[in-house]
Amino acid sequence: MAIKSRKHVQSRFNQHVGAALAMMLLPVAAQAADPAGQSAQASQQMLNEVTVVGTKENDFKADKASSPKYTEALVNTPQTIVVIKKELIEQQGALTLTDALRNTPGVGTFFLGENGNTNTGDAVYMRGFDSSGSIYVDGVRDVGSISRDVFNIEQIDVLKGPAGTDGGRGSPTGSINLVSKTASLENAFNSILTAGSGKQKRATADWNRVIDADSGTAFRLNMMTQDSGNPARDEVTDKRWAIAPTVTFGLGKPTRVTASYLHVDQDNVPDGGVPTIGLPGYTTPDTITATNKTIRTFLNTAAKVDPKNFYGSTSDYNKVKADMGTLRIDHDFSPTVQLQNTTRYGKTDQDYLLTAFMGNTANLQTPVPANPATWTMARSLRTVKDQENTILTNQTVLSAQFATAALKHSLVAGAEFTSEKQTNYSYVGSSLGTLAAANLYNPNPRDPVTGYNPVRSGAYTQGEVNTQSAYVFDTIKFGEQWLFNGGVRFDHFNTTYDATTLQTAVASGQVQVLPVGTPIPTHLTLSDTYVNGKISAMYKPTPDSSVYALWATSKAPPGVNFALSTGANSAQNPKYDPQETTTKEIGTKWDFLKQKLSLSAALYQTTVTNEVEQDPVIPTIYYQTGEKRVQGAEVGLVGEVMHNWLVSVGYTRMNTSVKSGRVVTASGVNNLSYTPKQAFTSWTSYTLPFGLKIGGGARYVGEMLRGTDGAVGTPARVDSYWVFDAMATYPVNKNLDLQLNAYNLADKTYVAAINKSGFRYTPGQPRSFSLSANIKF
Repeated sequence: MAIKSRKHVQSRFNQHVGAALAMMLLPVAAQAADPAGQSAQASQQMLNEVTVVGTKENDFKADKASSPKYTEALVNTPQTIVVIKKELIEQQGALTLTDALRNTPGVGTFFLGENGNTNTGDAVYMRGFDSSGSIYVDGVRDVGSISRDVFNIEQIDVLKGPAGTDGGRGSPTGSINLVSKTASLENAFNSILTAGSGKQKRATADWNRVIDADSGTAFRLNMMTQDSGNPARDEVTDKRWAIAPTVTFGLGKPTRVTASYLHVDQDNVPDGGVPTIGLPGYTTPDTITATNKTIRTFLNTAAKVDPKNFYGSTSDYNKVKADMGTLRIDHDFSPTVQLQNTTRYGKTDQDYLLTAFMGNTANLQTPVPANPATWTMARSLRTVKDQENTILTNQTVLSAQFATAALKHSLVAGAEFTSEKQTNYSYVGSSLGTLAAANLYNPNPRDPVTGYNPVRSGAYTQGEVNTQSAYVFDTIKFGEQWLFNGGVRFDHFNTTYDATTLQTAVASGQVQVLPVGTPIPTHLTLSDTYVNGKISAMYKPTPDSSVYALWATSKAPPGVNFALSTGANSAQNPKYDPQETTTKEIGTKWDFLKQKLSLSAALYQTTVTNEVEQDPVIPTIYYQTGEKRVQGAEVGLVGEVMHNWLVSVGYTRMNTSVKSGRVVTASGVNNLSYTPKQAFTSWTSYTLPFGLKIGGGARYVGEMLRGTDGAVGTPARVDSYWVFDAMATYPVNKNLDLQLNAYNLADKTYVAAINKSGFRYTPGQPRSFSLSANIKF
């Protein structure tokens, strides 16, 4: 007999204690029923069997994706979906989305940026394409080049392959959904205090309180503060604080209302990277020109700079304020019909200044060639970003399970109304100040900045995208072994782009029609409706396994990133058709060991068409004839191998190519840039009988090619690398765990990201450590 109370949700510890008490009190209950011992047949009576029902949550393996658009368990979902749970994130001491994504192979922030523009946040590449614009929080798009902290995250769902039917416009190769923590009917408190290499100091608190169990009302508060340096870099800092309260009414009831708010405040010193001089593949940037008659061949063998060097200024900053308010209503009409409505307003402001550099012939000076101590690097690229992103959305999704004859249906239908806006302001270049050139091997970030008094120039860009969407999915079960899924999504969007540029001086000998500095406005619009779809078939050899085939599409119209252009060579020109993506995938998923361990494998092919390409004969004419392709295989293993032994493993191999159009890599190899051909990730932990938990992992990222922009002498590729990490956790008592994390045990030197020109790169994290105290009540 199993009894489940909807009034009080018990913790696992309380469930075990309650079961033990029930067993011990059975004899007492029997005596109470017959206090005088008057029943002559008492000794002959058989007691009814009591079965205690309890489940132990798998710390690594998730059963389902969080989105209501996915009605089936992962083993019955015909697509590659990697779910990264908070327990795995906490074991690794991961702090940001970028850190957490290391648990899925081939996904990462490999691209540093273009020229002076350094990517400041989660610039994620996935299966050959930039997926930074396809990051969601609880199913709502989250736009902005910021670093997302995971202090308030329950799990991360990484959907690989076109997500156009699920989320609308976006990356050709997938999306990332961060699932926030919510209140529950359990009083609990948890705080993690961390100190480590690079002057790391961090504290988080997670407090859940039952306000009224009868009405199902609970409150949860997550907080975080951090003031850290960077063990890989001098001067770079990561200072932030955040607060995330949430309250839920009606837990355990047919109608549940959740109100949540998130505020994040960051004040960091950004990292512009270090020069690639001395790296494999680096040669002199010099070419013979009318003004340059010398080729400095001695630069071909120049020494590498110290990867900890900082070439910016201590006055550089990256300030972010993000606010997100959400109201979600869930209602169960019946056990088979559910409705969810989500309303959100979000705003993110980023104010950013970076002293960047470009090591070309003019900027890299070698006054005494034989004395590298005299060499200098100009710091002339004072780069600024003053950006505001806002979103207002209402999303409704209805789920229903029903049968028609011999077919069982899981139907999902929804509608979304979203308004997104992005505004960027420009500044007068001279108002950003100037710095003296830095010594190449011994830069001084405290050199004075002359003339710093930032003033907006009057130039700006503003893009607004309003979208109305409707979709429907149906999973049809035919018998016990066949599942068919189909889905279609309609998106109607209106994009408006307004920009003001300033007239510049014309070339010598030409007529200056407009005075220098005259504002020149641009107003562009685009409105269209497009359709995405997916269809799949699945066969289940056993109840805990599946074999499937999937076909899906995705579209990215001009203006997908809030900008339209009149340039004939720009894919953002309203005259062009959307970029179109199709993916074919076949795969299999198997759950073993009573569903504790999951194995998945998939083969896929993604083709992206309608790429804008230049006519080889008439350079002023462009066509949408470009085509790119990614073919690959991915294997994953996650869950519990045996009692107390957990694993998470992933491997991918990708072959990428440009099927039609110009080569996009600096090396001339016909592959896609910033995409490792092979990647491997793993993490495992084991809890010893006396409570000590030990764990560790290995990551491999294969060789990557950078993009091309005409730079001379810079590395066209970066080498592959292995990184090994380790962890040990010891429970001092029931209220305190101590955890030690060690990163990059072999102290491997590697390139974590490189910019498009190849002049700058981000060094990987060196050997470093952190110690955390996990306090819980």
